Amino acid sequence: MPTHLPRCLAAAALLLGAALARPDAAAAPVVSISAHRFEFTPAELTLERGKPVVLRLTSQDVIHGFYSKELGLDELIEPGKALDVPLTPAQAGRFTIICDHFCGAGHGNMKLIVVVR
Repeated sequence: MPTHLPRCLAAAALLLGAALARPDAAAAPVVSISAHRFEFTPAELTLERGKPVVLRLTSQDVIHGFYSKELGLDELIEPGKALDVPLTPAQAGRFTIICDHFCGAGHGNMKLIVVVR
């Protein structure tokens, strides 16, 4: 048996173990959120503290913002493109996500409530 083979097998085992120990973003549930003048759909979202999700953001009409300082979100949603945003809420509470990119007369009322349990 070549002398490098046991080292290669040991390295492969370490890499496989590390990959299995890390949470896989691809395995996180996907939550679809649609932006359109002047609302997000859904308007409210409930998440679990410490559990990763992927927010799949789309715009049905114009460019919208997706901002929450508390949740660490600051995204730009372009029409015709899906944007996947990983999120693992660190604390429980009620948070507001706003559109921070002017999208018309009703822009100031465009928000999404996130409840983290």
